[in-house]
Amino acid sequence: MATNAANLRRPIPEAAVIREAVARRVALAREQAPADAHGPALQFLLGEMLTPLEPIRRQFREPFELPRSAHPRVVMLLPGFGTHPFRMRYMAEQLERAGHKVKRWGLGFNFGPTEANFALLEKRLKQIHQRYGQEVVLVGWSLGGVFAREIAKRNPELVAKVITMGSPFSGTPYANNAWRIYHLVTGHSVEQPPVVEDRAAKPPVETVAIWSPRDGIVSPRSSCGRAGERDRAIALRCTHLGFANSAEAIEAVAQELERL
Repeated sequence: MATNAANLRRPIPEAAVIREAVARRVALAREQAPADAHGPALQFLLGEMLTPLEPIRRQFREPFELPRSAHPRVVMLLPGFGTHPFRMRYMAEQLERAGHKVKRWGLGFNFGPTEANFALLEKRLKQIHQRYGQEVVLVGWSLGGVFAREIAKRNPELVAKVITMGSPFSGTPYANNAWRIYHLVTGHSVEQPPVVEDRAAKPPVETVAIWSPRDGIVSPRSSCGRAGERDRAIALRCTHLGFANSAEAIEAVAQELERL
């Protein structure tokens, strides 16, 4: 009986693994960012709280509609960190009404980069390219844009263009207001992602960075980038969350699709 009681008190391996993972994440979240790393000011972070009301506000405006595309493209939308492709549905609907073929990235929620989900994403890109017989435009929101840039570096022959929206690809990875949450969820540091070697290196295809000075999550300097890290940068006035469904962001993406 004593032996059995001792066995019951002995931690099972699964529980030990879980405790270790939680402890690692908490330790990462407690780290201090470099002294010169700063996310957007509090006023812009607070401004993000009004963005979820956008679908309601939209009901009281003139109907939004893109002009019909003269050059329909195949587009893959990549959602931001912690979000599902559903959050980009309004953008997808508008681009499809304009004549484009819009595809999801196929990974569900974006919980950060791993070798496994990058392999699945590459497989998805190849399938779309083969099905439609043309290069795919990658449109990535926030961390989704970092994914898009890396996938384009690995598969430039499959990608027509990369468009990032509020994506933290330049400068220190701590220049945002979400890095602690990122550490808690992914279990790795923003400085050492498992599959991203050089975030700032430009993919060998046309790369456009859409950014906003009103971004409350990612530093505008990080999402705008420097010359050589992207081909062009376009400034909007929306919030970080607004990149997914604001009229100006959708129009900016649509215009870039026509520039190919």
